[in-house]
Amino acid sequence: MKNALALVALLAAAGASAQDQRFGTTTLTAGMHLIKAEIAATEAQRAQGLMFRDAMPANAGMVFVFDAPATQCMWMKNTPLPLSVAFIDADGKIVNIRDMHPHTLDSHCSTKGVPVKYALEMNQGWFRQKHIKPGMKIGNLPVRR
Repeated sequence: MKNALALVALLAAAGASAQDQRFGTTTLTAGMHLIKAEIAATEAQRAQGLMFRDAMPANAGMVFVFDAPATQCMWMKNTPLPLSVAFIDADGKIVNIRDMHPHTLDSHCSTKGVPVKYALEMNQGWFRQKHIKPGMKIGNLPVRR
């Protein structure tokens, strides 16, 4: 019993520390649409992502900035929101868009052989509703220093 309580306390502390990440924000453009995006640019921020979020405003999202262009994969561990992710190359062009399901460990990846620098997570269906498709550009993406 004592070990079980210690384990519960440890898991609660880990969850709390995962939520302690602070994110800067930027305004991205997708055609005529404006997106208020939190920026996940460090390894710790990218690992936390949108975990433990119960809701996200309609035109808000999170942009993941990777260290170097490469194939990237996302997952939904501890993420209760249904999301769509757009994988974006270094020039801001959307390579592909994938729908992701809450609380899964399934990998959702960018197109193999096409390196991406960014991933933009939005509420599921946002890209489809706004007619945002692969080949279109996302503007005002943050530059990682």
